[in-house]
Amino acid sequence: MHQPISVTILAKNAQKTLQACLQKLQDFDEVILLDNLSTDKTLQIAEGFKNVKIFQSEFLGFGALKNLAISYAKNDWILSLDSDEILEDALLEEIKKTQFKPGYYYSFLRKNLYSGEWIKACGWHPNRVKRIFNKTQISFRDDLVHEGLQIPLGLEEVKLQGFIKHYTTENMQSIIQKMNEYTTLSAREKYEKGKRGSFLGALLRFIFVFLKDYFFRFGWRYGYKGFVIAWCNANGAMFRHLKLYEMGKK
Repeated sequence: MHQPISVTILAKNAQKTLQACLQKLQDFDEVILLDNLSTDKTLQIAEGFKNVKIFQSEFLGFGALKNLAISYAKNDWILSLDSDEILEDALLEEIKKTQFKPGYYYSFLRKNLYSGEWIKACGWHPNRVKRIFNKTQISFRDDLVHEGLQIPLGLEEVKLQGFIKHYTTENMQSIIQKMNEYTTLSAREKYEKGKRGSFLGALLRFIFVFLKDYFFRFGWRYGYKGFVIAWCNANGAMFRHLKLYEMGKK
């Protein structure tokens, strides 16, 4: 590595992917694992890696948790990952050779996988994520869900060419569960900002998103998986709006 980099990871019940995730990070100066009170073997797996420092917190929202993880890092340069994301070798070598400079932040590409298959449809591809930055200049927004970076004006993006693998979902059960959890958080956040939903708006969102993702974003090319993703994306848009509508009625 040209410079010391701290990797920050959020984890909750991540035993299925965490071993592979951490194995690719052994050359980094330190790995901060912020555990959201896991009940599986997540902590035991993390304890097996010398460069991993473990912290725990209750759920504060994804943005707040990521900023908390960053606060534990000793280095200014941060690589932010999730526990279901795994660096490919080519990206790892690219990171090792890159001279990171203040005034810039760095992005790379992500392969979103459904049961091991890379899905290049339904809005899942192409997927470029901004994940390497200097914490003295950049932090995450304090959003409950779908958190992004707060990037001051004047900073420039450098696009790395490598990929990470994102084990987005194993099956219908996990994608539906994630969709339900995320729409609840998103609706709550929107409600607290004064936004309200409508029944008609929810129905229109479902129709629009399903047609867009299944037909125009080529979900049909991936058989039942493409249908499930498009259907869940559409349901997510509808449920988010319906939950917001229900909160407003109460």
